[in-house]
Amino acid sequence: MKRLLAILSVALAFAALAQPARAQVDDPDLLSGGAPTNKRYQFFSGGYAGEISRTTVSFPGDYKPGSIYINTAERRLYLILGNGQAMRYGIGVGRDGFRWAGVHKISAKREWPDWTPPAQMLRRRPDLPRHMKGGEDNPLGARAMYLGSSLYRIHGSNEPETIGQAVSSGCFRMTNADVVDLYNRVQVGATVIVKN
Repeated sequence: MKRLLAILSVALAFAALAQPARAQVDDPDLLSGGAPTNKRYQFFSGGYAGEISRTTVSFPGDYKPGSIYINTAERRLYLILGNGQAMRYGIGVGRDGFRWAGVHKISAKREWPDWTPPAQMLRRRPDLPRHMKGGEDNPLGARAMYLGSSLYRIHGSNEPETIGQAVSSGCFRMTNADVVDLYNRVQVGATVIVKN
């Protein structure tokens, strides 16, 4: 009996140290738009450290429904729904020296976008590829919304653990599930207000 209790104690200790499980999810909404439909896309399920769930919240202010308000200090993006409400999403923001503020419009939307690092990024990181086709390994993730003629985007990420952190070169990262949700709700021409 003592031996059984000792084995059980060791097993429970190992279980407590285990990493959160990753779920393989086949989501037809995510796999449309150019991605190979026979591949699975990984998402965390149920509680990686710092997980931020999207939710409808009260949002006072005189913003047009369909506009996006980004608070970089809070690391949250708000899609204005109207009637004093917004859909709140967790985002990753620019690291120190790369955060910015201003107003842009969404100039384009892309599903499974290709990525071409800008010259400034390549000077800092010459090890990066010069071009990367859209897909599961692409750092822009499942969707991207381009902000005016700037180099910045609101885009998905294949690193969901970075959401809520300051890690980018000025773009706004979302989980792939959240960026697909936002992408389906916003229109080209929507105003994006970025506040620090």
